[in-house]
Amino acid sequence: MGRVLGRAVEGETWVAAQVEGFEGAGHHAQVDLTVVVVEGDLGPADPGRPVATQRGQGGVPADGEATADTVCELLVSVRHFRPAGHQGTLSCGIQDFSRDVVVIGGCGRVGLPLGLAFADRGLRVTLFDINPAAVARVDAGDLPFDEAGAAEVLARVAGRTLDATTDPSCVARAEHVVIVVGTPVDEHLNPKPQAVPEAVAALAEHLRDGQLLVLRSTLYPGVTAMVERLVAGLGKDIDVAFCPERIAEGKAMTELYELPQLVAARTDRATERSTRLFRTLTAQVVPLSPEEAELAKLFTNTWRYIRFAIANQLYMIANDYGLDFERIRGAMAHDYPRAADLPGAGFAAGPCLLKDTMQLAAFNNNNFTLGHAAMMVNEGLPLYVVHRLEQRFDLPALSVGILGMGFKADSDDPRDSLSYKLKRILRFKAGGVLTTDPHVTSDADLLALDEVLERADVLVIGAPHQAYAGLKPRQPVIDIWDLYGNGVVV
Repeated sequence: MGRVLGRAVEGETWVAAQVEGFEGAGHHAQVDLTVVVVEGDLGPADPGRPVATQRGQGGVPADGEATADTVCELLVSVRHFRPAGHQGTLSCGIQDFSRDVVVIGGCGRVGLPLGLAFADRGLRVTLFDINPAAVARVDAGDLPFDEAGAAEVLARVAGRTLDATTDPSCVARAEHVVIVVGTPVDEHLNPKPQAVPEAVAALAEHLRDGQLLVLRSTLYPGVTAMVERLVAGLGKDIDVAFCPERIAEGKAMTELYELPQLVAARTDRATERSTRLFRTLTAQVVPLSPEEAELAKLFTNTWRYIRFAIANQLYMIANDYGLDFERIRGAMAHDYPRAADLPGAGFAAGPCLLKDTMQLAAFNNNNFTLGHAAMMVNEGLPLYVVHRLEQRFDLPALSVGILGMGFKADSDDPRDSLSYKLKRILRFKAGGVLTTDPHVTSDADLLALDEVLERADVLVIGAPHQAYAGLKPRQPVIDIWDLYGNGVVV
């Protein structure tokens, strides 16, 4: 706690407070000053009424040592005294946080890169996760999944500015609480907006005055407001912001520093604090309202999903006429910038794009014809490929090998991969299905590449991993990605 060394008068006054109870060097002081009139006459109805509040960091450097003799100074504006010039007493409390950031879901594919980036910039970071195996690996300096550039950062910060734990009490020790829990969809593709508020409620006993609560993952529109109401009901002075992640898997350790960060909050104080936090990573911060940011995140993923659907629909049209979509696309884009952004064909999958398109549809009362059409095209592509295989081969008599089960090239993440949908269809249609992937480690059915190449009669490129680029298979290859540059006609 702090000791008041001054009195308030109308206008402005400097307030100094001693810092007590610090343990060692490198701790910041969070100074929480409330102006309270405890003497004098404001009228019988409001003695002791708080008339102004100001919070700020007070003069303890990150590399300095805070002791009971350290003095933090903070300029406080004191207003609304009656009569003018009336003097009152300032009460002062000091919040000390031993960690700068705690990331909830911190050992996952979104939380871990963020925590590593903050820790690499000198912030003291704790990763909280309910997966003990992932926590143990991170604490041992071992990445639980592939992410380019992350291993080097983990080696620098593990045990120094970064630690990981399964103990939720760590939340109380951090000034900034970043929650990497998104809005899931159920088996009917309906969003479950209560998931994020429920995650916040589960941490309520560990939240404390002076913290900034940052929602990081994709949110169904209105969830930020739900969390704000929940936090207000706790009776604690906690700021809330929505600062959505914008990274692509495999590029996190560059994009966290290079991409502009959307920052959305209801109050100036929350906006200022979240801006200050993310400017430790990137110079560009774009302020929005929470509702604008929620839609911006959904619009971004939906736009990408629709673009991929357009490419896949055009691919199927060309293929049905025996024409090579890649030759057509290359001609369209040749020295013609207005067509340069047309993607190639391929499985549009993963844990975000379809889910977020369906969330946007639900938000708009399922009045989203374009989004639903995109889902039908992208989710229908494996069926289309199998249909073309049936027309070309005696499929029940053949074994089909699928090369690549991750949801995209050179990823070890199989979540919502359309290669698995292709596998399910082929198990019904073909004589046998063999699968392989050099990156995915969570599928016990995967075979070695050499075995698949030896046993399969036909190959399908499920994910265009670079590990397959130099192969010269003896059997026919269905390559809608044009990995081999031989065209994409099926």
